Amino acid sequence: MFLKNKVQIAFIVLVIFSASCKAQTKGDTNAKKIKKQEHPSLILTKSGVESIKAQLGNVPLFDETLAKVKAEVDAEILAGIEVPIPKDFSGGYTHERHKKNFLILQKAGVLYQILDDELYANYVKDMLMAYAKLYPTLPVHPQTRSYARGKLFWQCLNDSNWLVYVAQAYDCVYNYLTEKERNHLEKNLFKPFADFISINNPQFFNRVHNHSTWGNVAVGMIALVMDDAKLLDRALHGLKTDNIDPDAKDNDGGFIKKPGQKVGFLANLEEPFSPDGYYTEGPYYQRYAMYPFLVFAEALQNVKPELKIFEYKDGVLLKSINTLLNLTDADGNFFPLNDGQKGMSYYSRELVSAVNIGYFFGGNNTNLLSIAKQQGEVQLDDSGLAVAIGVRNGLETPFVKKSINLSDGKNGDEGGVAILRFPGSKGELSLVMKYSAQGLSHGHYDKLSFSYYEGGCEVIQDYGMARFVNIQQKGGGNYLKENTTWAKQTITHNTIVQNETSHFNGDFETGSLHHSEIYLFDASNPKVQLISAKETNAYPGTEIHRTMALIKNDNFENSFLLDIVKVTSENENQYDLPYYYMGQLMSTNFDYETAESLKPLGNKNGYQHLWKEASGKTLTENAQVSWFNAQRFYTLTTITSKTDELIFARIGANDPNFNLRKEPSFIIRKPNSKDTYFVSLLESHGHYNPVDEIATNAFSSVKNLKVVYSDHLYMAIEIETKSNKNYLFLFSLNDQSKTSNHQIKIDDITYEWIGVYKLTEILKN
Repeated sequence: MFLKNKVQIAFIVLVIFSASCKAQTKGDTNAKKIKKQEHPSLILTKSGVESIKAQLGNVPLFDETLAKVKAEVDAEILAGIEVPIPKDFSGGYTHERHKKNFLILQKAGVLYQILDDELYANYVKDMLMAYAKLYPTLPVHPQTRSYARGKLFWQCLNDSNWLVYVAQAYDCVYNYLTEKERNHLEKNLFKPFADFISINNPQFFNRVHNHSTWGNVAVGMIALVMDDAKLLDRALHGLKTDNIDPDAKDNDGGFIKKPGQKVGFLANLEEPFSPDGYYTEGPYYQRYAMYPFLVFAEALQNVKPELKIFEYKDGVLLKSINTLLNLTDADGNFFPLNDGQKGMSYYSRELVSAVNIGYFFGGNNTNLLSIAKQQGEVQLDDSGLAVAIGVRNGLETPFVKKSINLSDGKNGDEGGVAILRFPGSKGELSLVMKYSAQGLSHGHYDKLSFSYYEGGCEVIQDYGMARFVNIQQKGGGNYLKENTTWAKQTITHNTIVQNETSHFNGDFETGSLHHSEIYLFDASNPKVQLISAKETNAYPGTEIHRTMALIKNDNFENSFLLDIVKVTSENENQYDLPYYYMGQLMSTNFDYETAESLKPLGNKNGYQHLWKEASGKTLTENAQVSWFNAQRFYTLTTITSKTDELIFARIGANDPNFNLRKEPSFIIRKPNSKDTYFVSLLESHGHYNPVDEIATNAFSSVKNLKVVYSDHLYMAIEIETKSNKNYLFLFSLNDQSKTSNHQIKIDDITYEWIGVYKLTEILKN
């Protein structure tokens, strides 16, 4: 009897011990692998989860985000799992369902870790199993538009989005799953998925572009979860051989890969970013790419800290966060340079992630906390907790956007983007001048273009891109053909067009070889801020030198913008300079004839999309145009000659599907000119109160604007106000004379100065 009891006790102890081991490992027998890497480890860490649990209920910003995410995921769990057969473009039901699935999977995985509720882990497991059943049966997507068709989505780009997020979910439930379940998922879903977007699509994976960044990161994230060194090397360095046609192009018209070009995540980190953190595709796509860049960097820092990824290229990833925040208007909307959708802002989920990661890994810069406070949410991870604690403790300091000059190109020597900012009576005045490189396949033909803002309102707009993102009715939510025929063309932008032909003749390969050159950037003077740059390649034999200055003067209600364009050419040409003003035309100081029937302004290079509404000429030295927008008045005064044609145009010609916004433009045309100049002054003034029905300061302060001196070395512009004040703006046009003494004699007065420019008041009787 005693012996029998001893055996029973021993058996019970053995069963309890086995059950205990099983509970600890959930069927995990690969001890070497688990010992090498614990889970979660990508964006969440085991120690981070414990810190989060300890703080729950005491960090309002984190708690509010958690509650919102929980409500969202709970609703999806109640609705049930759906993984439909893919068939739609972006905006279509199947596209949006699979997109919703990967976002919810990531959130559900995080909830499991933070709340210890197996409901969320089981939901993730069941959906992953559903995808593992579906994926092996899928051919490439039935929509054929993309140069790299996906399986779940119409392009590999969106498939990569899916894997970047789902890898995080898998990391969070890794230990919840049995070894058999993990093997099944990796064999039937994750490894085939990673191979498909890389080995099977080298034209997508092996390039330098935001597309390949997503692909590289997708492979890298799942590699980290599976502890697959071979896949991780593929993600970091690209495919060793790719058999890509060297003449292959993507659906945006850009080269897939240059011969001998480095590829992989590290190359995508090295090539498109300038040392200042400017991303050559522009802020819209920088925003889009920041999530994979930073979330993979966070994962690498957690799993492979020896790579020191946040120190790579002098810490360019962390710099890029600050740069991107500076590429926004007063309301936080990104300037729509190159292909960019208006309204995208730092309230996007990508920037929530960027701000959190930047704060956590970038030395706790407290000015990022003020942005996070505005965003009103955080990532549910270690970095989000740190931000929430900082906000709770009142550590935030203002994020002050200052005038800044951002270089473009890998080494910072391929032009750039300058932003000048001055406070105004109604809101910040912001000038954005673009003198950058082409910007890869998302670039526009717009050398020396500009846009202008007052507060969050556009005064002179950049059109952005011709696309309704994820709106199925408009081209399936993809780029419209008008993006090529209109949005990319030079006449679309506020810059010089020669002979109705776009810069570089609209040729991507040629444009990619060139960039504009900085002449001067100076934001040190509290009364004059200035950006000046030259373009010599857009039109062979023609040099365009544009100088833009924001000038503060007590005789003007607000700082005004002085725009000087000097054109020199080997031949006579027609030059057009459009200003895409926003608002309702109020008045002009010249007569114009309105067209009885509308005709396009031209037949190609974007001109075919402009209705010519009216045109006129002026017999005076100045043409003045005033308009009204957002209860504010604006006046553009420009120096003209009797041969200049003044054109009022409107976007929308040859647009049968109404894909373009019907917005106005004022175009100054100089025909049969060889060496010439465009000089304009733009004022923001007055106010209209629709309740009181009173307009104040509704008229310009400029009485006259004229060039009083001009040669190949110097230029002098006189500004005369209605209050009988006269000012002279003198400027050096020659690179070799930047630091020499200048003397210019005007009206028997000799002006002397050292440097590039001078603004002085003229005393007249």
